[in-house]
Amino acid sequence: MKILLAPAETKNSGGKEASFNKGNFFLEELFSKREEVFNKYEEFISKLSIEELSKWFGLKKLDEVEKYKHSLKNKPTMKAIQRYNGVAFDAIEYNSLNSKEQNYIDNNVILFSNLFGPIKADDLIPDYKYKQGAKLPNINVEKFYQDNFTESLDNYLGDEIIDLRAGYYEKFYKIKKANVLTFKFIKDGKVVSHWAKHYRGALLKHLAVNNIETIAQFMATNIKGLKLIEIQEKKNIKLLIMEIE
Repeated sequence: MKILLAPAETKNSGGKEASFNKGNFFLEELFSKREEVFNKYEEFISKLSIEELSKWFGLKKLDEVEKYKHSLKNKPTMKAIQRYNGVAFDAIEYNSLNSKEQNYIDNNVILFSNLFGPIKADDLIPDYKYKQGAKLPNINVEKFYQDNFTESLDNYLGDEIIDLRAGYYEKFYKIKKANVLTFKFIKDGKVVSHWAKHYRGALLKHLAVNNIETIAQFMATNIKGLKLIEIQEKKNIKLLIMEIE
């Protein structure tokens, strides 16, 4: 069983690992495809003014824009699961997990980077900025990754998937073959969005702490703060409606 997770707009800075190279990523045979997008990004960023970059990055503070305008080629890297921060990643609390729990996440979680495409939690990435939905010239990045990575992902992910992504990231990869669990979170009868990020992270932490290896194992567990109130099924997908207690 594998778990899919969305990235975050915000990143932790720094890193001690090697800069952008083939060995930093899983599915090494597809590195040339990542590199193609990476090079288009680098070329595009290098030609924009600070003001243009501010708009493209979605950043108002020019010192932040300055930070991200430089090439990523020689920037140090760290694990993707530690690079991203924000609501979901705060709930995962990766750095507080023991080594077994961290290894579970490293080996079973796939994130979807707007720049690097599908990446394992322990793939090594630099501190970069790529606003969700931003466009590079002459390439549809989401479609490019979907076209070039779907077959390999189908084979890698296997028969069972827990999909904790936000809907936007289905543009990078649509699950067609595997049995899938997805989630909707409600409170006081209303669907929540901000808290959904938190509970997606909490779900991943629950999976790691309990070393859950199958959907059946997951369905037999109780999750603190959440109550299953309905299951909606459509083809290979089960949508679990979870009430926040």
